[in-house]
Amino acid sequence: MFIIIFLLWPTFQLGAAFWALEIKDTSYHYDAFFFKTHRWEHEGRIYQHLFRIKRWKKHLPDGGAAFKNGYRKKHLTDFSKASLEKFLAESCRAEFSHWISIIPFFVFGFFCPPIVVLYMFIYAVLINLPCIIAQRYNRPRIVKIYKRLI
Repeated sequence: MFIIIFLLWPTFQLGAAFWALEIKDTSYHYDAFFFKTHRWEHEGRIYQHLFRIKRWKKHLPDGGAAFKNGYRKKHLTDFSKASLEKFLAESCRAEFSHWISIIPFFVFGFFCPPIVVLYMFIYAVLINLPCIIAQRYNRPRIVKIYKRLI
């Protein structure tokens, strides 16, 4: 059972990433309901207040580095309109990819005891939520810069 679990999780993570990559950049708009910053997020500051994100976000892996034509989001060096648009689309793509990476936890219910399914859910959330939080923290700051350019 453990071998199957250890094989399935990377497969789910890569599958989610490849699926997210297949969706065109134009589908990832920072102002769409799913991706926009909501009032309760206080332009992303809530994540610093609740989770102290500035302390640990530098330690998160940059998934863009894992793919041949991946977009690295770790350090933004080009502040042109086109570069910021690409960053914003990739930020939305990364968030989407991590959200859909949580969903497959239920698959383990087909061959594992219920307690394992609970552990798989907790694992999926703990692995993906920091990356989601990082995108939701960074995006409003980049949107602010982008809106000054347009």
